[in-house]
Amino acid sequence: MFEKLFLLVKNNAGTAVMNNPAIPEKYREAVLNDASSSIIEVLQKQTEGNKLKDFIKYFQFGGAFNNPLITGSVKRFANKLNKFYGIESAEALSIANSLIPPVMQEMIKESKSGETKDFALGSIISKLTGKIIDINVLQKDLAIA
Repeated sequence: MFEKLFLLVKNNAGTAVMNNPAIPEKYREAVLNDASSSIIEVLQKQTEGNKLKDFIKYFQFGGAFNNPLITGSVKRFANKLNKFYGIESAEALSIANSLIPPVMQEMIKESKSGETKDFALGSIISKLTGKIIDINVLQKDLAIA
């Protein structure tokens, strides 16, 4: 899943990162890693505690760009761009907004399609938590709630 996410980031990084003069060429690969890790960190945090149901809802009914998972990932990545690469806050936020939402939307799309096992909802949760989760039980709980 992590490698597949990195490839999604890389495939969507055109103007936001790869062709962006604000990001020196020598840092572009590291910036892509930071974008991927920002998404992973936010998703991992969402799988903790009572937030797992919201995580599942996001992947089942996702599509809103103002979703807390997307905005959290955008902010985390923008902060990394500012802190580690010296990119001004407004520019960092612009770069993050250009890259993160399309990547996360593509993750949702692939999760729903079932074509990519790396992005199957149960697989994502298992990779993020390190535990094997029976997604069917969680989905039934959601239907009841």
